[in-house]
Amino acid sequence: MDQNNIDDIYRDRVILDHCRNPRNTSLIDHFDLTGDAINPFCGDEVHFQIGLKGKNLIERIQFSGDGCAINMASGSLLSEAVTGLTIQEAALLSIRFVESMRKPTGENVGGEFLGELSALISVRNFPVRVKCALLAWSALEDALSERK
Repeated sequence: MDQNNIDDIYRDRVILDHCRNPRNTSLIDHFDLTGDAINPFCGDEVHFQIGLKGKNLIERIQFSGDGCAINMASGSLLSEAVTGLTIQEAALLSIRFVESMRKPTGENVGGEFLGELSALISVRNFPVRVKCALLAWSALEDALSERK
């Protein structure tokens, strides 16, 4: 991927797949937490409903949103990444991901984000689009803050 061509991000297989076919979009009959985030500058939105098993394990998550491909892909990827994690593990993943997205583009983030979630790391090369990738993580933080 060319670090200077934002169009490459929109052609990334993972981002396109998650944008066109977002995961975890079925409504949850019973949910314990909700989280929302809206970018007032562009109008992108992300909403989560989280169903817990017991008091701590994320058993189900429902994602809905509206906006650009990066925003939609990020919400879908996040929903897959946190399913099966405890609230604490999801919060830690969120902190690590947000910190990685805010590192300078030349700085290596290592192999911290394996699998499809790593597709979003390339967005760091386009600072104006980082907010698109982080909006879902703000919505997750909003949901998890209900538990604190």
